[in-house]
Amino acid sequence: MTTAVSDVFDVVVVGAGHAGCEAALACARLGLRTIMFTVSVESIALMPCNPNIGGSSKGHLVREIDALGGEMGKNIDRTFIQSKILNRSKGPAVHSLRAQADKSAYTLEMRKVVENQDHLVIRQQEAAEILTNKDLQEDPALQELLEQTLKRECNQKYSEYFTKNALFTVSTKNQTENVDDCTKIIGVRAISDAVYFSRAVVLCTGVYLKSRCIYGDVSQYTGPNGLMSANHLSDSLTKHGISLVRFKTGTPARIDARTIDFSKCEIQKGDTPVVPFSFSTDPKDVQIEQEPCWMTYTNEETHRVIRENIDRSPLYGGVIHATGPRYCPSIEDKVMKFPDKTRHQVFIEPEGRYTNEMYIDGMSSSMPEDVQVAMYRSVPGLENAEIVRNAYAIEYDCLSPKQLKSSLEFKKISGLFSGGQFNGSSGYEEAASQGLIAGINAARYCQKREPLVLLRSESYIGVLIDDLVTKENFEPYRMMTSRAEYRLLLRQDNADLRLRKYGYETGLISEEEMNRTELKRKQIKEEIERVSVLNIGTGKEVNDLLVSLGSTPLPSGVKLTELIRRPELQYEQLAPIDPDRPALPADVQEQVNIEIKYEGYIRRQKKQVEQFAKTESRHIPVDLDYDLVPSLRIEARQKLKDFRPTSIGQAGRIAGVSPADVSVLLVYLKQQENKKR
Repeated sequence: MTTAVSDVFDVVVVGAGHAGCEAALACARLGLRTIMFTVSVESIALMPCNPNIGGSSKGHLVREIDALGGEMGKNIDRTFIQSKILNRSKGPAVHSLRAQADKSAYTLEMRKVVENQDHLVIRQQEAAEILTNKDLQEDPALQELLEQTLKRECNQKYSEYFTKNALFTVSTKNQTENVDDCTKIIGVRAISDAVYFSRAVVLCTGVYLKSRCIYGDVSQYTGPNGLMSANHLSDSLTKHGISLVRFKTGTPARIDARTIDFSKCEIQKGDTPVVPFSFSTDPKDVQIEQEPCWMTYTNEETHRVIRENIDRSPLYGGVIHATGPRYCPSIEDKVMKFPDKTRHQVFIEPEGRYTNEMYIDGMSSSMPEDVQVAMYRSVPGLENAEIVRNAYAIEYDCLSPKQLKSSLEFKKISGLFSGGQFNGSSGYEEAASQGLIAGINAARYCQKREPLVLLRSESYIGVLIDDLVTKENFEPYRMMTSRAEYRLLLRQDNADLRLRKYGYETGLISEEEMNRTELKRKQIKEEIERVSVLNIGTGKEVNDLLVSLGSTPLPSGVKLTELIRRPELQYEQLAPIDPDRPALPADVQEQVNIEIKYEGYIRRQKKQVEQFAKTESRHIPVDLDYDLVPSLRIEARQKLKDFRPTSIGQAGRIAGVSPADVSVLLVYLKQQENKKR
């Protein structure tokens, strides 16, 4: 008789980083029995690199996560120590909220949330294998274990699922029934040989798969912060036909604050008042005493130390073979690739309120320890710096994401989903975004509902996932505002107006939250209508106010909207000449100002989105045989067979597929439709 430990769940989530936490919370909050594996409970929502959430374009992602019912925005609102909106001097499309986190508080708060979430079990255990129905059919012992587990659990829901969906064979009089040719996930096996059967699995392994940390001649097979690496799952994934690649990222040294001369650095303060990340957070709750950050610069001495020791760099000496992120290079990369630059910015950021560790942003490295000491001590303010933790690079196995559907489900294995840095992206925010969508769709898979797929015309999350699944990514993907074609519509300030409806329909947003969003939408609409017909005369009070605000006096009366459209004026500044103005929340006033000021640009982008929607709604059959499509170029045929796009729009975004190829494909699809008719 089989004696291995076993259990059965709706969803197994492998990994408890930012992606894993969002995935597990989404599934559990939707009522599904969920288990989340982690190599260490202390690593739940760990921030192994930069101590902040948000930033350029990343702030948009966090706001969208919150609008859909995720946790990241709420958690950083509870644990930040400094907050500011970046790019204020530019237009609202690129305004991005960024908050310094208290690292340990962030992890502890998220751990508190997941540990107290109904339907969620946390297990410190390494997942060693994924299991599919094919494994079940080939392994009688595994089949026996499943049957024993189902009997023990006495749960009709699971019994019906595993039998009706033909996930294991039933032998009767030498005849096998209910054998399913489709590959479906049935759970995972842990390193202890325990088996956890499930209807869906979400892989959120981050940078832990066969991870190797490197600086100088030191090379250790560990995860970040000296945690265990996960050394078994990669082989199982490869065995099941999943293609893996090797990527790299890095982190700078941490310096003891007592050894830094801050008088030689420029202080960087937070914003007042603080704007919260979560639409559910009361702004009054985030007006706290903030911690300062500082800025300094590298110099020619720093660059000399690096150049003279570049042959000792693992990155340049051939020790590191994996590909790193282009948009977050190490300091040695900056110096070697931009020799004309005489200095580079360095930000000194606290890792928390109650620690002396300071994060040296802008100086990630894998140089030997002695070189690191010389390099950091050459920077003004760091002349006597004592390193608490050395900088290092980390290599890890991750996925080639073209193997995923837009729902983040694997194309070849039904019920298996993937999210986070394992998908070839970088950053906490990108990870959490994918984890949330993967978790939602794993839950919807179990509920037999259509997956949630966000379009790139309606969200940054849609841009992120679409880029991952339709483009060849030869380096860790980083979200940037320039990647979003419709960024004036996809602002961080209106994420709730754009995406709350999906969170509500999914079940992660309450009716109360949805009603609050609809009230906000109504207030914006009514106020825009009111000021659009409000006449402003040329009286002394009006012109005095305009002059005081640096604007030109009025020669004749105008609508209030005309004044708001002036670049130097804002809606809220004109309150003294608008006595009947209703008392509106700050976020409503912000929307009124933006919608009026950028009306023409917004209207133009909405027309572009309408054109985009036409190509996205033109679906391509999943089983289309591209070899039968005449006149397709060989490269396009290969790319289309490889990526398997679901729409004409998606096909057009694949590198190697030209507009002419898309036209050929459209003609062929039309011909096939006519034949069917």
